[in-house]
Amino acid sequence: MTRSTRELKGITKLGDTKTAYPARYDPSVLEAFVNKYPGRDYWVTFLCPEFTSLCPMTGQPDFATITIRYIPDQRMIESKSLKLYLFSFRNHGDFHEDCVNIIMDDLIKLMRPRYIEVRGDFNARGGISIIPFVNYGQPGTPYAELACDRLEGHEK
Repeated sequence: MTRSTRELKGITKLGDTKTAYPARYDPSVLEAFVNKYPGRDYWVTFLCPEFTSLCPMTGQPDFATITIRYIPDQRMIESKSLKLYLFSFRNHGDFHEDCVNIIMDDLIKLMRPRYIEVRGDFNARGGISIIPFVNYGQPGTPYAELACDRLEGHEK
């Protein structure tokens, strides 16, 4: 098995000619691959401007731009699986704050990144925009301190 084949082992969504979109929230569609540069700190940012979920009270759609930024460790998220995962929220009813926390928890479970943050810029409904921000740094490392600093200054 070549290195590139080994690194992509377990990646099944990328390259599919016919994409099956999940009808319900489904973290099992998430896939990760091996980080080729685990000895180096660097940022990976995903900007997802077409996120939708449902209000758990009214069932009306909520629209948001979700921004995911992380510093990988051994594994990284595969982008097509992330797209399918975020699409799976389309029929999922949860509050905005819950959505960003669920996304972060699922990505931590999948990748175990050194640091991760998820921000949801939800469109205004009823004249109010909600912008939840959540982050995490590996405990006992400088990334935990980074998480504290970023949380304190995330609106600056």
